[in-house]
Amino acid sequence: MATLARCLLIALWCYWLPAADTVQHPFRGVIYIERVETAPRPLRMHVAKIDLAAPGISFKLSPPGGKLETVRQTTLDFLLQEQAQIAINAHYFLPWPSSNPEALLVGFAASNGTVYSAFEAPEQRYALVPYAPALNIDARNRATIVHRDPAFADGRHILERVEVWNAVSGSAQIVTNGGKTIPRYAPLGVLQPGGPNAYSNAKSWYAQINARSAIGISQDGATLVLFTVDARGGSAGMSVGEVADVLIRDYGVYQALNLDGGGSSTLAMDGALVNVSSDNTRGRSVGSSLAIFAAR
Repeated sequence: MATLARCLLIALWCYWLPAADTVQHPFRGVIYIERVETAPRPLRMHVAKIDLAAPGISFKLSPPGGKLETVRQTTLDFLLQEQAQIAINAHYFLPWPSSNPEALLVGFAASNGTVYSAFEAPEQRYALVPYAPALNIDARNRATIVHRDPAFADGRHILERVEVWNAVSGSAQIVTNGGKTIPRYAPLGVLQPGGPNAYSNAKSWYAQINARSAIGISQDGATLVLFTVDARGGSAGMSVGEVADVLIRDYGVYQALNLDGGGSSTLAMDGALVNVSSDNTRGRSVGSSLAIFAAR
């Protein structure tokens, strides 16, 4: 029995060991990690850790445009257009599904100091929480989670006394002060049961396995972490809770947002996609992307 117990302990210990990572340093202040796992299912993750104090680091969110809020384009096309070094898809957007080349972003958005999308209580509530927090990176690369100031009806003001510069929002904050914070359904939480698969606390949208994108910051605010996981090319995808666990346990993330996922999940670097898109070979045309500029 003692031998069996030891074997079980060793097996559990090996299961939770971080995978062997392929680590690159493609730009000054940037670490890119490709991580392959075989358990709990085949997985390929892509992680970019960005030193916000490194010389040459700067950011830009897709700017406002068109008759709605943005003109859709692939994350790769945005990276190439801006001559950036890294880019990740960002906001959920409407209308969807749609061939409309323009989009309304869901949640707070700012590009180079211009706020053009407000905090909101979206009609779709089985996955998107009302007035979801945003991650703001000011002109000096100071990253902060920001919240709606309810004193202003327009939804374009924040509670925190920081400069709004480039801000992204997702479906919810999934890591808060180093702990996993996955939204729950009413009456215990803010999500509304229903949707295309009758989501509920017993069958949460956040527990579904899919391609995912997330963005987070370290406790000291010095490191920005970009994360995607594929659901194609030999990778089966993850739940949002699994993403939060990995970010906390293995990459030192203290605050994180869940960004648009599925076919929208895209990480582009150095002129090419590094992930395998669930939509098409160049990635989905999305409502917004965050570009990162870095020096060699």
